[in-house]
Amino acid sequence: MHVTFYGAIREVTGSMHVLSTETDRILFDCGMYQGRRKEANEKNKKFPIEPKSITNMVLSHAHIDHSGRIPVLTKKNFPGRIFCTRATADASEYLLLDSAHIQESDAEYLNYKKVRHTLSQAGTTVNGKVISKRDLKDIKGLLKRNSYRLNSDKINEFIEEYDVDAVRPLYTQEDAEDALTQFDGYPYQHPVSIGKNMTCTFYDAGHILGSAISIVKVKENGREYKIGYTGDIGRFDKPILKNPTLNFAEEDRDLDFLIMESTYGNRLHEPTADLKNKLHDVVEETVARGGTIIIPSFAYGRTQELVYVMHELYNGSDIPKIPVYVDSPLATKLTKVFGEHPEVYDKETHETFLNHGLNPFSFKQINFVSSVEESMALMRDERPKVVISASGMCEAGRILHHLRCKIHNEKNTILIVGFMAQHTLGRRILEEGRAYEKAGRVGDAPIMKIMGKEYPLKAHVVKLGGFSAHADKNEMLHFLKDSNLNIKKIAIVHGEEDQSLSFAETLNTEGFDAFVPTEGETMEIN
Repeated sequence: MHVTFYGAIREVTGSMHVLSTETDRILFDCGMYQGRRKEANEKNKKFPIEPKSITNMVLSHAHIDHSGRIPVLTKKNFPGRIFCTRATADASEYLLLDSAHIQESDAEYLNYKKVRHTLSQAGTTVNGKVISKRDLKDIKGLLKRNSYRLNSDKINEFIEEYDVDAVRPLYTQEDAEDALTQFDGYPYQHPVSIGKNMTCTFYDAGHILGSAISIVKVKENGREYKIGYTGDIGRFDKPILKNPTLNFAEEDRDLDFLIMESTYGNRLHEPTADLKNKLHDVVEETVARGGTIIIPSFAYGRTQELVYVMHELYNGSDIPKIPVYVDSPLATKLTKVFGEHPEVYDKETHETFLNHGLNPFSFKQINFVSSVEESMALMRDERPKVVISASGMCEAGRILHHLRCKIHNEKNTILIVGFMAQHTLGRRILEEGRAYEKAGRVGDAPIMKIMGKEYPLKAHVVKLGGFSAHADKNEMLHFLKDSNLNIKKIAIVHGEEDQSLSFAETLNTEGFDAFVPTEGETMEIN
């Protein structure tokens, strides 16, 4: 029996590991790589293991860096089932369809740009007919239905006519819909068979709604093995969700092997207790400048937490009660998923809201934006407000449009509330924006490239680390040392190399046996 590490090894996206026994292969997560477009596309297209050889899959949670390549897996004839918690299955329905939509839209936009470029290079002939520059301009105008939507039919016609090297999406919405038929959702602490003489039990990881620590038990050659996979571990004492599990059933406590995340393996977060006060200060300072607060946020988990905290602030403080907009159709749908799973809320959420008949995610100032037209009007609105929009790392979605409209104005604030992976726009805004702030905002502002155009980063950049959904170094140690798990060996994954190596070193000094694998490495379980 062995585990092979295929993704999120010395990096934080593309989670994928395979547990192999004499009879079965079980896939842990099937995440999408995120980062530089060309590099990420190449990684996402390649599948390191033959999908038809995989028996079943265990999905830790619905975030795209853990689930985003599932439609690639299923359209390549993966024959098995995808096991996860019920909340993860519900959320995946929206997240995977949205991921497919984004890929289709990105491909359509890139093809639009390619066709425009090809027409510009085609001289003055179309279909063998000499035309004027004005006629050529009219033809280019056919590529759009209106100011907001491209004419995909015309774009495809020109792609075929001019033999343009078209961009193809990694998968389509139809592929995502097909993948969803292979999901099976189960409650926590309910053992389910996932292979021959093999079961999996989910425990609450406290990371996002439905996130799970998976304990797999295998009987092979007269012996029982126990393998754990943390997925992503959440923080302790955060709003809405219960804490990560510390008390495991007796039959699941003795692990031969644990695969563990390390996103913040050498970092500490701000205390969760300070979140409301610091968010209060950011709102007050930005409103005093007459500005808007732009918050790039993951649609699942972070957005709902922000709405929850804003609700608490507006209920109990003298904060300026400016409008709060959630400009993400996906986040709107996922907020409904949160509302459908109160069984996983923590005690505080029940006492503060549910016991009084209140919806934690609804209050007077909250607005959920759906249409493109509403979103565009919101971008042009200069009045003070809070805008929460996806994607969380500023790599796609409506957040890019809000940034290009607001990033150049020093009245505004870009509030970073989560992890930004290397090579993402969010990481560049965070690092260069904070450096500009530290230098006293003197001299030329850093330049950010958004959707092919350059903008000066004059907006204030503030980071609130307390909103992170990932446990920090001390919280991960708390999980390992204070849970009732007994662990023989730990593989450290899902962290940038410096974070993973540092955390492994910390664990070894604490008496654990930990190591950081390399991509493609196989570890025998004895």
